[in-house]
Amino acid sequence: MLSLYKSLGSKKKKNHTCPVNSMDVLVPPQIYALNGTDVRIPCAFTSCYKLDPSKFAMNWTYQETSNSTEEIRFGDRVLFSGNLDKNDLSITILDVQLTDEGIYNCYVRNPPDRIQGHGTIQFVVLTELPPPRDSTIAVAIGASVGGILALLILSMVVVKCIRRHKNQELISDEQKMEEEGKADGEGGTEEATK
Repeated sequence: MLSLYKSLGSKKKKNHTCPVNSMDVLVPPQIYALNGTDVRIPCAFTSCYKLDPSKFAMNWTYQETSNSTEEIRFGDRVLFSGNLDKNDLSITILDVQLTDEGIYNCYVRNPPDRIQGHGTIQFVVLTELPPPRDSTIAVAIGASVGGILALLILSMVVVKCIRRHKNQELISDEQKMEEEGKADGEGGTEEATK
């Protein structure tokens, strides 16, 4: 078990009453680190009680898998890098190795909180950086689909305009024929009366 256990001295601070005895531990669900680098594993907590160094305790543990027993894995490569004044309990692992991969647990006890706070982080070690994503294909496909849609819409507008123009021509031709028919009809009635 990687056990970075810290219990503080006997400085006394004033406690106040808290309507709810609750503590939240804030950790990211996953952290990725490149093999051979240094990485900070963050852990912070919130509590409605001020930190009392005579009662406060924190503990970090490591598990290879969720079913494994906890064991000591590190020596000088694990450092406390938090700031207790800011409720920061982070640790730093120097020279990350593939064997560092696993589940990290951050435990906090800050009486008079009745519960022990707990945060779990899945730590993943990468052997190389993932390659940059090439979005050229996606851009080309998107542009092609967009171009096809634009041409389709343009052709539909052109067809609609042509149909409208033909309908207007037919209507004007019909109106001319009606006017001619009226003119012929009027002339024919005048000749019939003579």
